[in-house]
Amino acid sequence: MAYAPATPQRPLPGAYFATPAASRFTSGPPARQPLFSQGGRPPAPGPNPNDGNPNPQSRQAPPPTAITPVSRAARTISDVLSREAQFPEIDSYIRQGISSDYDIPHHTAEAAWSPFQRTKMYDIPDRILDQYNRAEVQTMMGLFAELNHAWVTIDNALYLWDYTDPNPEVIGYEEQAYGITAVKLVKPKAGVFLKEITHLLVVATTSEMVLLAVSSKLATQPLTSKLESTGVRTITLYQTKMSVSTRGINVQVIEGSDATGRIFFSGKLNEVYELTYQQQEQWFAGNTGKINHTNPGYLSILPWGTKSQEHVVQMVVDDSRALLYTLSSESTIRIFHMDGPVTLTQAIEKRRQECLRDISHMVSQSGLITNAMKIVSISPISQKEGSKLHLMATTHTGCRLFISATRGYGYTTAQSAPQSLLVAYIKFPPRLDSRPTNSQSYSGGSDQTPEISSLALSYTTRGIRLPPGLFFCFVSKHDANDVESLFLSAPDTGRISLQARMSNEAGKYYEQACWLNLQSHMEDVGLVTPPFAAGNQPIGFGNELAVQFDEAPQEVAILTNTGIHIIRRRRLVDVFAAAIRSKGGDEGLEIEIKKFIRNYGRAETTATALAVACGQGNDITPGDTRISRLSNPETLELARKCFVEFGGRPSLNDNTLSEGPSQAIDNVRPSSRHEGLALYMARLVRSVWKASVITQELPTIKGAPAIIKPTILSAKLLSIQEDLTKLATFLEKNKSFIEGLAGPEGLQRVATQQEEIALQGEHQALHSLQRLNSSIIEGISFVEMLFDERVDEIWSKLDGPVQQRLRDLTFESLFASDEGKDLARTLVKAIVTRNIANGSNVDTVAEALRRRCGSFCSADDVIIFKAQENLKKAAGVGANSDMGRKLLNESLKLFQQVAGALSYQNLRDAAEQFASLQFYAGAISLALLVAKESDRGNRALSWVNENRPSNDAREPLYAFRKECYDLVHTILQAVDADTNSQPDMIDGRLTLAATKRNEAHSVVNDSDDELFQFDLYDWYLAQGWENMLLAVDSPFVVQYLDKSSHMDCQRADLLWRFHVHHENFYDAAKVQFSLAQGHFEIPLAKRIEYLSRAKANASANTVGVGRAARTVTLYEVTELLDVANIQQELLHYVKAETRGDAETKAKLVGELDGPILDITRLYNSYADAANYYDICLEIYQVANHRNDADIRATWQSLLDQVHDAANEPGSTQNPYEAVITKVRDMAQRLNGSETTFSPYMIIPLLETYAFNKQYQLGPKAWLPDLFLEVGFLPEAVLQVLNEMWSNTTPPFIGNRKSILAGHMVYVMEHWYQECIRTNSPLYGSSSNADSIKELLNELQRAGPAGPDRQDAQTASELLRKILRSFR
Repeated sequence: MAYAPATPQRPLPGAYFATPAASRFTSGPPARQPLFSQGGRPPAPGPNPNDGNPNPQSRQAPPPTAITPVSRAARTISDVLSREAQFPEIDSYIRQGISSDYDIPHHTAEAAWSPFQRTKMYDIPDRILDQYNRAEVQTMMGLFAELNHAWVTIDNALYLWDYTDPNPEVIGYEEQAYGITAVKLVKPKAGVFLKEITHLLVVATTSEMVLLAVSSKLATQPLTSKLESTGVRTITLYQTKMSVSTRGINVQVIEGSDATGRIFFSGKLNEVYELTYQQQEQWFAGNTGKINHTNPGYLSILPWGTKSQEHVVQMVVDDSRALLYTLSSESTIRIFHMDGPVTLTQAIEKRRQECLRDISHMVSQSGLITNAMKIVSISPISQKEGSKLHLMATTHTGCRLFISATRGYGYTTAQSAPQSLLVAYIKFPPRLDSRPTNSQSYSGGSDQTPEISSLALSYTTRGIRLPPGLFFCFVSKHDANDVESLFLSAPDTGRISLQARMSNEAGKYYEQACWLNLQSHMEDVGLVTPPFAAGNQPIGFGNELAVQFDEAPQEVAILTNTGIHIIRRRRLVDVFAAAIRSKGGDEGLEIEIKKFIRNYGRAETTATALAVACGQGNDITPGDTRISRLSNPETLELARKCFVEFGGRPSLNDNTLSEGPSQAIDNVRPSSRHEGLALYMARLVRSVWKASVITQELPTIKGAPAIIKPTILSAKLLSIQEDLTKLATFLEKNKSFIEGLAGPEGLQRVATQQEEIALQGEHQALHSLQRLNSSIIEGISFVEMLFDERVDEIWSKLDGPVQQRLRDLTFESLFASDEGKDLARTLVKAIVTRNIANGSNVDTVAEALRRRCGSFCSADDVIIFKAQENLKKAAGVGANSDMGRKLLNESLKLFQQVAGALSYQNLRDAAEQFASLQFYAGAISLALLVAKESDRGNRALSWVNENRPSNDAREPLYAFRKECYDLVHTILQAVDADTNSQPDMIDGRLTLAATKRNEAHSVVNDSDDELFQFDLYDWYLAQGWENMLLAVDSPFVVQYLDKSSHMDCQRADLLWRFHVHHENFYDAAKVQFSLAQGHFEIPLAKRIEYLSRAKANASANTVGVGRAARTVTLYEVTELLDVANIQQELLHYVKAETRGDAETKAKLVGELDGPILDITRLYNSYADAANYYDICLEIYQVANHRNDADIRATWQSLLDQVHDAANEPGSTQNPYEAVITKVRDMAQRLNGSETTFSPYMIIPLLETYAFNKQYQLGPKAWLPDLFLEVGFLPEAVLQVLNEMWSNTTPPFIGNRKSILAGHMVYVMEHWYQECIRTNSPLYGSSSNADSIKELLNELQRAGPAGPDRQDAQTASELLRKILRSFR
């Protein structure tokens, strides 16, 4: 699908601007992570969200994981290194089969592709040649290549010299008289010699073997090039007085184990001996000895023993498998297992015929492999290089036999002895016919049928294999001068790697080869550079490309009778540089580039071109011994052109276009140019990427501080930094030509939307690597600066957790992670602090830091350092002095300027220092400002108000602010602890301690940070400081308590107490009224208490509250209080109830001892249902129920209930007494209500009850006394009794009316006496007195219906008193 060249429908982040594209994955500011866990903290502050409905639209989903450009590039580098580490093991491409394929470039037309080159030639000193020519008996020559020394034996003398020195000093050993038969340099056993002894020189003579100690020292020189070793190595020989007799053995072969220090040797017999040595002599043995591991001593003297001419011609040791291999003169290979520290057990013997039998399964017939086949040398293949292949044997016809070993089924460890050997692979010599010399001839391996009869390597005298597969084959020409040619081959690592990535099939063994004419006879061969190893396991071990920029190329020294030849393995980058330089013109360049792409892939080609463009290739002129970095401008330009023009193009996955262009980086596959850049960078930093920055060594002296050393040497880091700096310069210089770095004008060349998106994705990928490159350069500068300082002193001042983080810090983390950057800033702070303590100026130190590693020391960091310096000065001059206070205030202002960039660690340190100087107000104000600046939008408060939704982007903001608030709490505790023991006033003036305390609390109370105030109040309550909260005069307290009062009873209780404390009685009443009505689990008694307090507070005068509002509240409170009192009475009744089961009773108690219930429910469900008639009457009163019939019926039921209860056995009262008690009680409870305790209802009921159920029981006047006692007015009582008497109300008819008449007489007499006692008008008024006289007269005239005799006398006497009173 094609798109028109139009503007994309949606804007695509990451487009080209003057500055690099911003990350598309960051939404909002980056979340600040808390440095301390939140466990064990008091409840979070702030209002509860349930007071309203949260707005779901305000919830902020957490941002997607923000991947910064540096992090993205670091992930790319890690992926590249992981892929590099998966280079196939040797067993995957050297497997069962045969081959004769070699890529042999033409020595003239294709010389640039040669895998090896002779770089140097050292002559043998004339003094040595003179001695050599004067030899009488025997001479030998050899190399100690790892020490840059050669040796020669002349009869009984041994001479050594540094062949790299133009005027070497010859070291001689002439202190013994016997002819020397063999010399070998080995590694000593650990612990036998001093650590200065690095090697042992084993000298075998016709009489004995002597051990000489060798001390080797390298005098380093300034690093000039990775391509050549630097420094002059000097050696010194020391006598060890260790020797062992070897008479009759005629030692010819010596071999040593580097891992164990064991020394093996053999002579003219096919036997293996070991020379043992130790530090001290033992009881029955000296400090040296020899052991025959093949034949016990007695076998050699048996008369029937036959002497064979077979003897050992070569020994090699494989320390990785603890194996010793021997090759005999009869081409027999034997394997010995070093199964113990002093034991050696023969495991396998592989004779020539057995090898031929294995070969016959692969090759039916070949003139190169016959019964006369002779194996001239063997080379071990270590376990690190191959898990199956153990050995390579070279025949005299130049065939290489790769031999594998097996341990059988069920073997337990890799160190167990093998049980069988098998020739697994044969590499025949190359073809004799030469290929065409046209420019396209060298294109890789050949797929022709293997050539198994080539005589190219006939008369091979020796074959040597070095890891990872370098093969040196010396072929004799059989001429008069006895000269040899050298055939060299090596695995084509690039092709093998590409083959492994592109195909899942078994790999092919690609090899490159070349010929070298020595024009002399080879005497010895030695590896000059350390043994090659790109990894510690077979997978990844042989990746030469991975280490070509990280390690020096392999060099091999070949000693001949004319001098020492240095052969170097050419790196791919060297081959590339030579190839593009040798082909002139654009056409020739394009041919070479296409050849590289075809053989090694486009990514490897661009990586190599970039390396050459950055000066990585070497520049060697044939015949010139000088080696230097490539500097030819023409070659550099060609490499630049290759990287720019042949880097491919980015591609876009069309299947993802439907998802929109906003995720371009995920859908775009960057070009090979990006892959090549990543590959080159990864190879530059591979040795340090996963390495730790520091190494801690335990001190040798007890109590001494730890020793901190760099894990990577400074020279190595500076070399990496130099290469990366060159890369950065190259990219910056050529960015306008590189597609993806060209800038906005690059978009003008796109034709479709897909191309635009692909180009933008390419830009982000390349820009990420650029950013990482800059980060690595600065990171290395930081590490160098760290170790330039006294890192041991800095280490001792770091906290334990920081020390552990520093131990765990890798270069990858330092270069690319936020954690590494944070730790680096912590170390920068420690460095600055140390320099300030030593008297250095902070500006000078900070400027040096910013110049060397600016990203680790920003402008804000400089201000922080200045603030810290002022703090230190203030501590020195005294905080209470004028200068001290000035410095403290200046420090605070500086900190406040960078409050938004201040980390919690810096804040805590500053606050602690302020507090230690008693500048509490400054510490608190700084902490509050940092909290505010960290969340300018106050998003943390909205998160709290919305009930703290989980997985929300605002949660980290709250966490950081909470840490700041906790710091304020700590400071407040310190304030109180420091000032509580001191007086507040002296001579009527505030003390300094009281002033500082007041200032600190003033800053706290005056803060307008709502979230902080809420958190502070939470902390007060968690500490149990309720009185302190009540004493705060702030509107935030009311807001805090009000918003949480509906969820927390204690908060609501505090709220009304706060109002009372500040004399806001009306609001206190409202809170108490709400508490009484609330849903909290509050007992009924507590609710009644709240209502009682609310009633009192509502009655009190409150400023700003009108009488009407107080009256309404008071009415509501009173109404509810009455209902609550009734409910409480019901609760008491239920608790005392004997009816029903316990479960029902508990249920009713639970229902009643809680929220105040509706009055109707109390009546229907409890009072009426349980026949609590007295409570029913109270309910009538509260509910203003005026139905006389209901009230009368309830009173009647109540009287009957009381009467019946008094009649039950065990009652302590007579029924009339119980009725009196109940009526008195009801009078108080009903408060003389005119509806529920009306005399017009109560008196008739009681009179009727007394006549029907208590007639003539009890005192005669108990009823009138009760009427008057409960508060009925005498006139009301007389009126009711008179109406009953006059109307002949049943049962008072006939003579029964006398009872009512007597009660009336008693009431009138009582009223008269009361008036006399109180000296008040008789009966209240004269009209009342007249009515009483009339009533008395009427009663006297009533006859039987009137009072009885006694009451009649009382009435007559009363009448006379009344009449007398009005005279």
